[in-house]
This record gives sequence, C-alpha cells and structure tokens, in this order.
Amino acid sequence: MTAPTARSLHAEKVTALAQREPLLVEAGTTVAAAIQRMRAARGEPALVIRDGRLEGIFTERDVLLKVLGHDVAPDATVDAYMKPRPQTLTPDATLGEAAHLMERGRFRHVPIVDADGRPVLTLRQQDILAYIAEAFPEEILNLPPRPHQRLEEPEGA
Repeated sequence: MTAPTARSLHAEKVTALAQREPLLVEAGTTVAAAIQRMRAARGEPALVIRDGRLEGIFTERDVLLKVLGHDVAPDATVDAYMKPRPQTLTPDATLGEAAHLMERGRFRHVPIVDADGRPVLTLRQQDILAYIAEAFPEEILNLPPRPHQRLEEPEGA
C-alpha cells in the first residue's frame, strides 16, 4: 500500500485495509458460545450467517446492552440479540464510503460481503483511523491532548 493522501480516501478500496477474516457463527449459536469465540478473537464481532449468507451482527455493544445484567437463558441464541440485516459494503466500496457509513451509523465494524451476501472481510473503524493517521502524521501528532483547549501564550523558552 502506498502512502495515503486525502484524495486516496475516496479512491482506495476497503479491501486495502480490511484484512481480517470475519468471525462467523451460524444462526442458532448460543450467546455463550458466540461470546467465547468473540473473546478468543479479541473482541471481533460475530457475523451471524445462515446458509453462508449474512443474517446479522452480534457485537460487544449487544453483549453490554442486551445480555449483561439481563435474565438471559443459558441456551439463548444470538438470533434474539443480534442486529438483523446490518448495513454492509462490497469489496469495491471506497474507504470514504466506509468512513461515511461508520460515522452516520455509529458503527465500529462493517461487514464486507460479496455479491451473494456472503461475508468475506470485516472492516474496523480503527483500521480507517490508522490509515488517516498515516496520511496526515504531522497534523495528527501535533494536535494538543485536548483539542478544545488553546494556550494563551506559547510554551517553552
């Protein structure tokens, strides 16, 4: 991958960054089994499939808001707690489109699916942020720790 630029964000395909194989679980998988697989995959979301096609997405947010602290039966399936029919992108989508979708939908992960609706990759928000940081290192590294705060006088000698 070449050094990114602002223009490349609108031209670079998501497949340039989305290198993670998706964590796939079959519809009907228990919540406990899905959580165990997500933990082993360091927090990757579980893409719920039926006959190979994407049915839903089960994320850490779903675990925190819908499972923990609720009376969830041990044999409950992810089908009841996943987000059905999640928004997806295809491999020919650009990083700009992905960033826009993630910002608009407040998503941290977007499934990349083929023409048949089969998950092929997972794009993470942190992958896009790393790409932007590489494109604009001086701007990113020179931001104050709290951007809303401004120094009245320059610091130093």
